[in-house]
Amino acid sequence: MLAFEYIDDNERLEALVRQYEQADLLVLDTEFVRTRSYYAKLGLIQAYDGQTLALIDPLAVTNLSVFWALLTQPNLIKVLHSCSEDLDVFAHYAQCQPAPLFDSQIGASLAGLGHSLGYAKLVEQLLSVNLDKGESRTDWLKRPLSQAQLDYAANDVYYLYKLYPQLIETLKNQSRLDWVLAESERITQNRLTPVDPEEAYLKVKNAFQLLPKQLACLRDLAKWRLEVAVKRDMAVGFVIKDHALISLSKKQPKSMAQLAKLTDLTEQEKRVHGKKIIEIMSQVSDEFLPEPIDVIALKTGYKSAFKAIKQVLVTQAEAAQVPIELLGSKRHIHEYLRWLWDGKKGDLPLILTGWRANIVGDHLNDIAV
Repeated sequence: MLAFEYIDDNERLEALVRQYEQADLLVLDTEFVRTRSYYAKLGLIQAYDGQTLALIDPLAVTNLSVFWALLTQPNLIKVLHSCSEDLDVFAHYAQCQPAPLFDSQIGASLAGLGHSLGYAKLVEQLLSVNLDKGESRTDWLKRPLSQAQLDYAANDVYYLYKLYPQLIETLKNQSRLDWVLAESERITQNRLTPVDPEEAYLKVKNAFQLLPKQLACLRDLAKWRLEVAVKRDMAVGFVIKDHALISLSKKQPKSMAQLAKLTDLTEQEKRVHGKKIIEIMSQVSDEFLPEPIDVIALKTGYKSAFKAIKQVLVTQAEAAQVPIELLGSKRHIHEYLRWLWDGKKGDLPLILTGWRANIVGDHLNDIAV
């Protein structure tokens, strides 16, 4: 059982922060619950500087601002593992992103240890320690937390601190530490920018199937749904499902009677949102219709172009011993193709920047797409 401090009041947190401010390294993790809510519900913060392992109770501490200030302290590197969801938590609660940041999952990937390694697997691989993941389904908002739950949470930062030096040494030997720091910084970008309600329809599954007038309906419905979700802190799918929005946009009911006949909406959705839906549908304008959604996979020559680019990336990824998923995912290839087919206008695509450019180099210039 690891020794830790349970921080549940402002005074103790302030004293802890004063200590952490003197450190060079702070390992972090968060535990949260996100089932029906739009925003994750923060249940616990774990932190370890090599001296004091702290479990911070955000349900008891009333002022976390002093702790959040550590996230942007420039001389304090923040270490997290597979931190995408943690970054969302920080964006919402702290209104900032950790910098400088080292994501150990990215570090392990670029060190050649395996792509998307889970924390327990990485600990086992580098430290020969088998972690008990039995508390992974804990309700972190419930109090009191059991000793087993607290130990589980403490393990998530304790062993990460222990394995960090091994990762750093390997990456320095490979001259890839800068790659990891750059990639870790990249994944923090744009997380403080809220979703534009006017563009929420672009994230609705199968929106590309719709004609301009139908897209206009979807645009207005998706905007309303997002605003409701944020206001009520509900996951958008619990306001109304994607497939229901698509059905509404295609059939465009003008009355409650017509709405009642639609089978893609639940009776509860019709009862709770029916009048508002009809109101929105009645106000959709024929002016300023959205452009049809451009689906790159439907373009002429897409399959052969994608295959050629993917083969180049696979070859270079193997030569550099970098996972292809990290070097150039399907989304990254699409970004490159759009840029290429648009006459190379605008910002360079990701695979032609930073450490990826070191690997890909001019190899993509050798193919005709």
